[in-house]
Parts: sequence; structure tokens; C-alpha cells
Amino acid sequence: MSTHQIPLPERIRPRSLDEIIGQDHLLGEGAPLRQMIDQGHLPSIIFWGPPGVGKTTIALLLAQAVDRPFVSLSALNTGVKELREVIAESGDLLTPVVFIDEIHRFNKSQQDALLGAVEKGKITLIGATTENPSFEVNSALLSRCQVYTLNALDHEAIQQLIRQALTQDKFLASRQLRIDEWDALIQFAAGDARKALNLIDLVASTLPSADDLEPSQDNAVNDALVVKVAQQNIARYDKSGEQHYDLISAFIKSIRGSDPDATLYWMARMLKGGEDPVFIARRMLIAASEDIGNSNPNALLMAGECFRSVQAIGMPEARIVLGQCAVYLATSAKSNSTYMAINRALALAEKTAELPVPLHLRNAPTKLMKQQGYGVDYLYPHDYPEHFVMQEYLPPELKGTVLYQRALNKREVESERLQQRRWQQQSQQ
Repeated sequence: MSTHQIPLPERIRPRSLDEIIGQDHLLGEGAPLRQMIDQGHLPSIIFWGPPGVGKTTIALLLAQAVDRPFVSLSALNTGVKELREVIAESGDLLTPVVFIDEIHRFNKSQQDALLGAVEKGKITLIGATTENPSFEVNSALLSRCQVYTLNALDHEAIQQLIRQALTQDKFLASRQLRIDEWDALIQFAAGDARKALNLIDLVASTLPSADDLEPSQDNAVNDALVVKVAQQNIARYDKSGEQHYDLISAFIKSIRGSDPDATLYWMARMLKGGEDPVFIARRMLIAASEDIGNSNPNALLMAGECFRSVQAIGMPEARIVLGQCAVYLATSAKSNSTYMAINRALALAEKTAELPVPLHLRNAPTKLMKQQGYGVDYLYPHDYPEHFVMQEYLPPELKGTVLYQRALNKREVESERLQQRRWQQQSQQ
């Protein structure tokens, strides 16, 4: 394999922690990881951050810094058997650093297999995840690890990374690139170092070498060129980052648009591409409330059970449960009335946080509070016909405020009619 056939991120992978770009809050002078390494100490760690920010590279360099053996595994193709073999082979003198990419995809039994080895000090675990470890890593294992958040690269870091690549990599140097415009490179990179490097490598591949240029001439790189190259090579360039978000966006919009065929198609695309089925189930939980809501409350129950089932059974059988839930959501009645209502409520609460709770709504657990009027004049709805009585529940300053506006669907319309009838009955008394 020629040097240029090796992906650029591999060709210029940092060889020391000092070469890492964009994670100074962890690796800069006086930062937590830097202090630990300076002391020769390396605990078990969970790295949480988006793709392409250096989780794998930092794990390798940390192991090298404390002179430990390094074992790299992927949760996509590692089972309990393989884990136990790695643990069994760990030496007594040098505790190996076991790096597990996408650790959030490990099920409970796989995570439990790690727990004993971490507790006994047989391995030092470094896990990498793009998902919140509080939800995806079991609490016993999480409590034995330090959790560090890695940030997406900002604009300056992306520019620094590309400039460094232009000088360090022989192939890029042979193209004599001159970056005239940065906007497209930064936009397509989306904070992902791997994407940024792959893209500039693709751009360089479309340009002539220095030998074919006129003396004192170089290759100008502008936004139009970057957009053209990125669009022509999207399959090669974007296997997990932006396409990941585009596919889930198409999936959710198809559910919202009540198209079960498109919903299943985009789900199948994600599953074929290796997407985490738990991620898909989690997004359906959100859609069940955001886009269906009280037009069909059973949708949330269905999505919740789908989420739990997918976690319990895993792939490939999880595809059946995912498909059933996706079709149910896509063919359900739709409403975003409660989604809009809670957003309005949060905005109002932020502006009016100083308003006191009206006295009749306050709790009165003590005699003094009752003497001060707490709870006085509160009307207990269950003491009235149809368990309803008209009284004000908002602060006086917000009287008449409407946050929830029902949608035109059978369930919400019927609910509003019942409410209106009760108010009418109350006004006639």
C-alpha cells in the first residue's frame, strides 16, 4: 500500500500528547489528564465526546506515557468471550490499558465482565462513547471510572489542524495548497478532526502536483472547490458524521409526515450502516411525545417498551421491534401541542421566576403557616360535581395566560369540550 492510500488521519496521527489539538482543558498545562500522567498515574477512564475528536489517539498516548501495554477493542465486534480472553491474558506485572471504542454498545453482561477486572486492577479501562455515559454505562462500572468530556474542535482548532497537515504530510506538501477560504472546510468538518483531514486530502487529490504547476504557482482552495469535492465524494468522505445526522433527520421527518414506507427505509439505511439500535429507539421515544403527544398517548408507551426491548435483546432481533414501533408511530395521529406548550411555559417561567405562589395554593404543614393564610380559600376539586371547580391556579399577574393550545384531533378536542362544559356549569351555579 502506498503512503497516500493510508488515510490522512493515520498518516499524521499525533505521536505525543503535546500534539493533540483542541483538548487543552484536559491536556494543557495543569489540566487533569496532564497532571495524572506527570505523576505516572492512570485510572480507568470514560471519554465522552463526538466523533473525530481524538478519543482513540489520546487513549493510546496515555498508555504509552505510563509505559503500559495497549489493547484496542470495538464494542461492535467484541463479545463476552473475547473480553474474558483479554482479561485472562493480562499480565501480573504490567496492567494493560484496554481501550473499548463505542463502549455504550456493550450490553449489561459485557459491561459486567469488565467490572470485575477493573475492580481487581487486572486492567485499566479506557472507554470511548458518543452517548451520555450516565445513561449508557451501568452505574457500578461508571463509579469506578473517571469521566472526561472531549469537545468538538472549534474553528481555530480546525484551521490549526489543517495547516499542520499541510506542512507535515508529504502528499499534501507536494500539492502546494493555498487556503483562500475556510468557511466550507469548517462547515463540512463540523468539529470533527477526522472529517476535516479526510476532506482536505480529497481536495488535494483533485489538484495537480507541484511538478505540473508553473513556477511560483500554487493550488488555491476556495469554498466552491471544497463544496464540489465534498458532494462528489460524500459516500467516501462522510460515513458516520454528518450522514449520521442526515439519516436520523430523514427518519424522524418521515415519522412526523406519517409515511411508514419512508420511515422503514431510513431506519433500514441506519441499521445497515451500523447505527446503534438503542439510539434509534431513543429518538422514537422523543418523537412519540414531540410529534404525537396527547393525540395518541399510547405511542409513548409503545416507544418506551420498544426502547427497553431493544436494550434487552440486541440485534439482529431488535430490528423486528424497531420496525413495529416505527410503523406504529408513522401511522399514528399527530400533534405537537404539548411540545409547544412546554416550550412556552419554560420561556414564561424564565421571565417571571420572581412571582410568588398564590397563598391558596401553598402547602400549610404548620399552624403558623395556616395563620399566615397558607392554603386558605383553596377549593378541593374532588368535593365538587365532576371533580371540577373554577379557581385561579396562576399568579394574579399571569391570569388568563394560555400556554396549551389543543390540536385538531379527536382526543384533544374531546378533552377541551369536557373542560368547557365544566366551566359553563360552574358559571351557571
